[in-house]
Amino acid sequence: MTSVSDTPRPMFSAEHELYRASVARFIEGRITPHHAEWEREGRVPRQLWRDAGAAGLLCPSIADAYGGGGGDYLYSAIVVEEIARALATGVTGFTTHSENVAPYLLEFGSEAQKREFLPQMASGECVGALAMTEPGAGSDLKAIRTTAKAVEGGFEITGQKTFITNGAHADRVIVFAKTNPEAGARGISLFWVDTTTPGFAVGRVLDKIGQLAQDTAELFFDQVFVPHDALIGELNAGFGYAMSGLIRERLLIALRCTVALEVALDWTVDYVKQRQAFGHALIDNQYIRFRLADIKTHAAATRAFVDSCLAQYLQGTLTADGAAMAKLWASEATRAIDDLMQFFGGNGYMREYPIARAYADVRPNRIYGGSSEIMREVIARSL
Repeated sequence: MTSVSDTPRPMFSAEHELYRASVARFIEGRITPHHAEWEREGRVPRQLWRDAGAAGLLCPSIADAYGGGGGDYLYSAIVVEEIARALATGVTGFTTHSENVAPYLLEFGSEAQKREFLPQMASGECVGALAMTEPGAGSDLKAIRTTAKAVEGGFEITGQKTFITNGAHADRVIVFAKTNPEAGARGISLFWVDTTTPGFAVGRVLDKIGQLAQDTAELFFDQVFVPHDALIGELNAGFGYAMSGLIRERLLIALRCTVALEVALDWTVDYVKQRQAFGHALIDNQYIRFRLADIKTHAAATRAFVDSCLAQYLQGTLTADGAAMAKLWASEATRAIDDLMQFFGGNGYMREYPIARAYADVRPNRIYGGSSEIMREVIARSL
């Protein structure tokens, strides 16, 4: 079978493919052999961040003037895709760090913030997290209850965040807080918070059903003082900043899901060719062949659509509803992994088989970055 993942992608140059090969080598050598152990421990070692920085996996599309790789967005896409291809979900936090946190600093931070912290993030010396979600506020950002009260010399942050990727590792956290609670969405500001500040505390590393090596934590803020220069961008402009970053984030999730479906299909085709039942390989069963044909077609359509959105993003023409459609389509397409897992029989439920891990690890893509229901609402508003 010609794999969908072998489809030519002309937008990637020879230099991009060399970088892809180096990323794949790093994952194969430094991550894959240890990933199962890290899943048992619930996090990856802190040194891995520094190693990834040295290998060029962190902040690849941040300008080299700020210590980044100086590449275009395709370099970021490559890191996301190769992590997904290897099912290295323990380091999906690299994406949050490089493609969610760093761009906020790059686009809205002061020159001093960029000069000091972006090089540290690119090297892995400083790990970043994004503290947006709360127990009572997920996709509805304007409902957050964390506050930042103006005091002499700065602000005091009080509140709670949950489901925070890199929460246990983070040295710095971008905190979304209400600076004008009466103003709703127009009263949210962003703060660059040092996690060693008194009053800051990491709660539980959350017990998820998948992505077991990726630290996801609760964070608590008890009158955490931050100086004025910890404010990112303008006061009360945080909601607009968040909306501007969603196109990039949702496209990256779509790319991740596209690869996840492709590799899950490849694993399954290999398995059903080898596995015997009633004296024949499973691939000889017409139902299985036809279902795999459907999934291959669906995967190919997903690849074509998401790559067209990637091309639009590179041209600066991808709209908010376009990114929402890409995320909705690609994340919902991963539902087919349930059918692929079925063809493994009992083995499909064993974590020693990658299809079992993919079944659990890919599932959150239909939730974070805006749930599928929210994506439908975004798309509907554009009609």
